[in-house]
Amino acid sequence: MIELEGVPELIDPVMVAAFEGWNDAGDAASTAVGHLDREWKGEVFAALDAEDYYDFQVNRPTVFLEGGVRKITWPTTRLSVARIGGSKPRDLVLVRGIEPSMRWRSFCNEILGFAHELGVEMVVILGALLGDTPHTRPVPVSGVTSDPDLARTMDLEETRYEGPTGIVGILQEACTHAGVPAVSLWAAVPHYVSQPPNPKATLALLNRLEDLIGIRIPLGELPEDARAWQVGVDQLAAEDTEVAEYVQSLEEARDTAELPEASGEAIAREFERYLRRRDGQPGAGPGSPGQPGGHATESGTTSEGREGGRDGSYLRDTSRDTSGGRTRPSKPPSRGDEQDGTDSPNSPDSADPSDSPDPGSGSGSGPATEDE
Repeated sequence: MIELEGVPELIDPVMVAAFEGWNDAGDAASTAVGHLDREWKGEVFAALDAEDYYDFQVNRPTVFLEGGVRKITWPTTRLSVARIGGSKPRDLVLVRGIEPSMRWRSFCNEILGFAHELGVEMVVILGALLGDTPHTRPVPVSGVTSDPDLARTMDLEETRYEGPTGIVGILQEACTHAGVPAVSLWAAVPHYVSQPPNPKATLALLNRLEDLIGIRIPLGELPEDARAWQVGVDQLAAEDTEVAEYVQSLEEARDTAELPEASGEAIAREFERYLRRRDGQPGAGPGSPGQPGGHATESGTTSEGREGGRDGSYLRDTSRDTSGGRTRPSKPPSRGDEQDGTDSPNSPDSADPSDSPDPGSGSGSGPATEDE
């Protein structure tokens, strides 16, 4: 049993989690949770023991000076609580850390233990993957779940992915086994400009989160950062004819694929969302009929788009008891690579991004697609 001291009784709490590493292309997901923590002045109430879950030769501690005294910061996962004010206040439990190196089942059990003790109603896990998507178009954001009822009531996609997964997929499945409603939101980051930060993808995740849980998120300078990021990538891509032609081919493929979305129903849905934001009204919230789903964008619009008891016990681990500089876009895949069937650069798990995501390796090392 986890005893929590100093944490007040929470109001309609939702847990929002993100992890640096394999599930975090362009640092988009972890930056989104960091933004929520800063804007709502989250208060840290717990940190997982770094000795239990991290290999310090993979994620090394850092040394710093404070008042002339040397101190060490250990890699870990921290939990904080942020209260959203207004006429209908509610609380967010923010989980931000690094993908653990070991004992993933125990790691998930511990996170679920906190969720149970705090009365969390739903877990939303943010992730980002590399995909064949042009930087000039709205960032695709997929919302997926393993819960058929949740998929139906919240207009989400049921997970169908099979293959390697990261901590986002494992935590979502742990929530499902523990009877905790869980959703994963995945942003697709252009694989040819994968270096962090990617404020456009971060903004898209926050916009989609707004719709999902029915809150208004103060965006601060993110919209301007997203515009500046796109202008910078435009300039760099224009300096390389090969990259510019590749981006144009991605634009044409994207526009053709999304042509059926220009229906009266989709346009009406986007207009309704615009009116809600203009009038200062949040989204309909979890479980509400007609909740928009699919692709959130940097401007806040969406296009139609397409995871036991609450005891925190998922699977027992029997082995134990209990920077924003401008960088040049990567070269697109050569025709020779396309002909021999190899993947694009930095894409060990290349697949169709619309097939529901799971990220590539390292801060998102390839356009893998898992919807967990």
